[in-house]
Amino acid sequence: MLHAALLLGLVLALPTSAETLEVPLGQQGDATLPLPLRGQTQDAVLKRFGPPNERRPAVGNPSISRLDYREFSVYFESGRVIDSVRHHQPRAPREYK
Repeated sequence: MLHAALLLGLVLALPTSAETLEVPLGQQGDATLPLPLRGQTQDAVLKRFGPPNERRPAVGNPSISRLDYREFSVYFESGRVIDSVRHHQPRAPREYK
């Protein structure tokens, strides 16, 4: 009981202040860009979008592989799309004074 009271007293005695940090994220790619859909086969993705800029080998268990295109990446498990992610497209650089 004494330890709990002591701890509560220490916590209440600490100064409480917070600072807000703003980090501009820009846009997460072109929202109108069509992406491969969950469940599509890797062959269907290759047929529709062509060869990727880079192929990442399968890793882990279950094994997950990835195709990287210029504007998005596609993740596969057992040869089927599990997710498609647009690449970050930064806004024009901010000018600081």
